[in-house]
Amino acid sequence: MRKYEMGDYDVVVIGAGHAGCEAALACARLGKKTLIFSSHLEAVAMLSCNPSIGGTGKGHLVREIDALGGEMGIVTDKTLIQSKMLNTAKGPAVHSLRAQADKNDYH
Repeated sequence: MRKYEMGDYDVVVIGAGHAGCEAALACARLGKKTLIFSSHLEAVAMLSCNPSIGGTGKGHLVREIDALGGEMGIVTDKTLIQSKMLNTAKGPAVHSLRAQADKNDYH
């Protein structure tokens, strides 16, 4: 049986995936007393079977998070295994960087 300290919090974040971790971090940086919940400690900031960050769709999101002071890009840089520029046979408008991170280190 585990005991949890109850208290008053300004922000409660449910889920500790990418978005939950970024939301909790942003709130904490604003000085808000923040609580984050995860169903499993092993699931906090867990990458999927294919541990890639970036690509055609997610790459824009990662850059926006980075511009707002988020950690996803920073942690990816620190746990980088390889990076690749996608769509190089097409024009520069569709070039997209994808990074592969070490799943265990990223978590």
